[in-house]
Amino acid sequence: MVVTVDDKSGFCFGVTNAIGKAEEILASESELYCLGEIVHNDVEVSRLADKGLVTIDHNLLKNINNRKVLIRAHGEPPTTYQQAKANGLEIIDASCPVVLKLQERIRKSYATALQNGGQIVIYGKKGHAEVNGLVGQTENSAIVVESINDIDAIDFGKPICLYSQTTKSIEGFKALKAEIERRIAETGSDLSTFESHDTICRQVANRQPQLMQFAKTNDVIIFVSGKKSSNGKVLYEVCRSQNEQTYMVEDESEIESSWFNQAQSVGICGATSTPRWLMERVAQHIREIKL
Repeated sequence: MVVTVDDKSGFCFGVTNAIGKAEEILASESELYCLGEIVHNDVEVSRLADKGLVTIDHNLLKNINNRKVLIRAHGEPPTTYQQAKANGLEIIDASCPVVLKLQERIRKSYATALQNGGQIVIYGKKGHAEVNGLVGQTENSAIVVESINDIDAIDFGKPICLYSQTTKSIEGFKALKAEIERRIAETGSDLSTFESHDTICRQVANRQPQLMQFAKTNDVIIFVSGKKSSNGKVLYEVCRSQNEQTYMVEDESEIESSWFNQAQSVGICGATSTPRWLMERVAQHIREIKL
């Protein structure tokens, strides 16, 4: 049985950068605070915790002083930086450059919206760390839409400026854009007052067609991902759509040997929050099962 680890899977640039900065500091210091889990993968979070990375939340941030705090790739709203400055905290900013650019675009659009009575709409997951940072650029006034079912929150008689969380699906964004256009036309409003900006990260989005092909070419797919990873849930379903013998695991302890009874080939892949070393460990475990 051939076991192959997908060479396109694993951390995206933003996550790699954040973990690299954390490890660089922890190589010379015993402890570093991180605002929120550095990545949605419990195994990787545990590995870094052993090195001294301490995960904190916003409530704790208010009560600490004169410490180093890492901002993870998801980014943060302006209020976080204001709080850090007030508390004398040293910010290690590992916000993804793609997210920072999106924050800046939304901030500028919000200034325009204040002048023309418009609305900022963000296609994203409510409460997601990245989305919280984006909404924060609009003084928390942006309308977050998770799906077409949520668009009644939008006033179709006013100017609309649509953006997307960087890790959402392109298909979902296109469907939402089309429905907003339909609703605007239905109300008789001018479509020229609607702006849409596809701000989905292509490094993430391009993994879907790559994984579809990978899933087709293996008898069994083991998708390695943290249960809290939104990206993991999406990409797991992408694999399942092409191969019913797809199983999601957090690590090798969840693997069942019966999955491989008739398999000649097994593909190991994962989310943008899945470390390469963990996929390799899962692959080795499967090889030992079949020895």
